[in-house]
Amino acid sequence: VQLQASGGGLVQAGESLRVSCALSGRTFSNFHVGWFRQAPGKECELVAFINWNSGNTVYVDSVEGRFTVSRDNAKNVVYLQMSSLKSEDTAVYYCQASVDPWGRYNRYAHSCLGLGTLVTVSS
Repeated sequence: VQLQASGGGLVQAGESLRVSCALSGRTFSNFHVGWFRQAPGKECELVAFINWNSGNTVYVDSVEGRFTVSRDNAKNVVYLQMSSLKSEDTAVYYCQASVDPWGRYNRYAHSCLGLGTLVTVSS
């Protein structure tokens, strides 16, 4: 079972970008799929997550209203659509899967694991 984040790149502040999370080896069914990020010199943090079965989503305050998590059942892919990007959104973005949901106000310093994708926002 392997998670692969992809789609990162360099964008200007105010622009949009979509990153993807693909799972191989099984489906996301019965899992929560979360996006985390780690900026240079900063701790890993939760960004948002989605309940694969229900489609319910949760966002941290800093991205609420700008980022959207969605899923494609047929492709077994979770997307993070990022709009109105800011320089402080620059980070390596990772996806994780968990049976249990994350707490939007909890710390997840060690959750940025695996193959992330770099998003760079220039101002």
